[in-house]
Amino acid sequence: MQCPSCKAADTKVADSRLAEDGVAIRRRRQCTTCSYRFTTFERVDEVALVVVKSDGRTEPYDRLKVEAGIRAASKGRGITDDAISLMVNEVEDEIRSVGSPAQSAQVGIAVLDQLRRVDEVAYLRFASVYKEFDGAADFNREIELLTKQARSAPNG
Repeated sequence: MQCPSCKAADTKVADSRLAEDGVAIRRRRQCTTCSYRFTTFERVDEVALVVVKSDGRTEPYDRLKVEAGIRAASKGRGITDDAISLMVNEVEDEIRSVGSPAQSAQVGIAVLDQLRRVDEVAYLRFASVYKEFDGAADFNREIELLTKQARSAPNG
């Protein structure tokens, strides 16, 4: 690490500790030439996610798009901002675990999984758009699927 004071290339780490709730490492460094002390932060540089749309186009993963979809489905349902943020994080973690590029269908299914756990009405709202419901029969089919999943789930 180059010294910001004298531009010497050789510095040593004097102290390291976790920062930013464990997602970064704060390092106190000292220049071996001029003894200037300074702080650096080390963070994971995550690879940008890419989503393959159903028509084959690719686009960068858009966290805000996922959040907007969850917010729209959750409107008026009493779901907190923290719960929405947690769902968005879980969706992104799942997509990262699959690896890039991810299929847009994988993103949609991950959102549905999160909403199903939190609020069935929000789940149905999102499913109606995501699965392009045409009528009441589509809602009935999805409600039957939800009921069946609830019965077969552990502790449910």
